[in-house]
Amino acid sequence: QLQLVESGGGLVQPGGSLRLSCAASGFTLDYYAIGWFRQAPGKEREGVSCISRSGGSTNYTDSVKGRFTISRDNAKNTVYLQMNSLRPEDTAVYYCAARRTYISVAYCQADEYNYWGRGTQVTVSS
Repeated sequence: QLQLVESGGGLVQPGGSLRLSCAASGFTLDYYAIGWFRQAPGKEREGVSCISRSGGSTNYTDSVKGRFTISRDNAKNTVYLQMNSLRPEDTAVYYCAARRTYISVAYCQADEYNYWGRGTQVTVSS
């Protein structure tokens, strides 16, 4: 059974950091592009960052550029989202998603993904 499990969320003060992990089970991530998305209460789901299957191509939404970094360790079957300089507006449930692909492209739209994790809560507050 294909599963994605997010971890690493929590409560952090503004300016702090968190590293989210997205671990895959039941399949290997080598052939999958990965995206991170978030949804705050009362808001639409938003694409945060995405990475190609090789890791050679990445994209970020403008509000997190320079603060967040996506990376992957295919040997560990895990993708990471390092989040620095966190702001209250980063508060949301963060989800990772996977899409099998034969080309190394970073897909950043939610409707391009067919496997989703259950999410991890990130709260930025003093």
